[in-house]
Amino acid sequence: MRSNYIFTSESVSEGHPDKVADQISDAVVDLFLTKDPVARVACETLVTTQRIVLAGEIRCAGIQDEGGELTPEARTEIEQVVRDTVKRIGYEQSGFHWQTAAFSNHLHPQSADIAQGVDESGNKDEGAGDQGIMFGYATDETPDLLPATLYYSHRILERLAHDRHAKVVDFLEPDAKSQVTLQYENGLPVRATALVLSTQHSSALSNDEGQARLRDYVKGVFADVLPEGWLPGDEAIFVNPTGVFEIGGPDGDAGLTGRKIIVDTYGGASPHGGGAFSGKDPTKVDRSAAYVARYLAKNVVAAGLAKRCTIQLSYAIGVAEPLSLYVDLHGTEQNGISADRLEQVLPTLVRLTPKGIRTHLGLNKPIYQRTAAYGHFGRTPDGDYFSWERTDLVDRLRQALTA
Repeated sequence: MRSNYIFTSESVSEGHPDKVADQISDAVVDLFLTKDPVARVACETLVTTQRIVLAGEIRCAGIQDEGGELTPEARTEIEQVVRDTVKRIGYEQSGFHWQTAAFSNHLHPQSADIAQGVDESGNKDEGAGDQGIMFGYATDETPDLLPATLYYSHRILERLAHDRHAKVVDFLEPDAKSQVTLQYENGLPVRATALVLSTQHSSALSNDEGQARLRDYVKGVFADVLPEGWLPGDEAIFVNPTGVFEIGGPDGDAGLTGRKIIVDTYGGASPHGGGAFSGKDPTKVDRSAAYVARYLAKNVVAAGLAKRCTIQLSYAIGVAEPLSLYVDLHGTEQNGISADRLEQVLPTLVRLTPKGIRTHLGLNKPIYQRTAAYGHFGRTPDGDYFSWERTDLVDRLRQALTA
């Protein structure tokens, strides 16, 4: 395993068009779970210049007529939730405005063929909502047990969003991207070698003086967010490298649900199964099994059993039990712990069926819109939110391994 290298991750802001789509899709998931904790949702969103389009499959008690179609009242409520989401993000631009953008809703009833594979019936346990592979990852290089490159990429954009919403500055618009490149020595990050930030801004900054003001502000954010002494020289700091960035968000580039899966997970430091999270209820193992894989990997590292841990799960549609569980400790295992032993012990601590995962992590609740920007992992558990970030398995895991 290499110990000295350079690695890069990126993040995108809540106003990035793909993230706008993710937040809308998860706002719909939360709405349906508020009405029916066992609702089925697969909601895809397209956003572009002055237009928002929903599509997908749903099943939700109380908001569908006898034929399964959404009632007029439900359609009105969904549209309001969508517009409120865009308003919260901050889009009041001529090219994309929460109040005036055209809206169309093409959500329709879930396929009966899919439903029969997932539903419990007789002696049949609830099955997975789809086939697929899911990964979880944890590393001890940050307190949140996330890769440092991704951790700082998220924190930089969260700081911009805070300053924009709190009106600390008056020139930031919602769309932004960050990229952090770090030097690793002996397996740990020690300094930044390159920093990139592109942010949409008001017309007041569309001149040389304005761009200089923006650069000074961004350099201050970098200095505040990164550890002391990590900032690279000016030649390695890139702020709006193409120049003026007035036209942004869905007006500048169409956005779709699920296109930022590496930003959502581990910044490229770990494999990804390929399935997106946002817009899906927790019967979809693309989401719930990825959450529990992170939960298990984080608890392994938090217990001091390894410095890095990757976990893979796989499922077949309609089948409850996972087809496989794979653990990789990347040669960092501690105290004689082996991946083979963890593969035996972990399923005894959490039942890894779709229903078992949802029950253990409390996933049948409207907790998802908050996940849809700045990463699904590395977040502070808060009541029902981000339950998969808890380290409450540490003691049970240690006891099981010594039993």
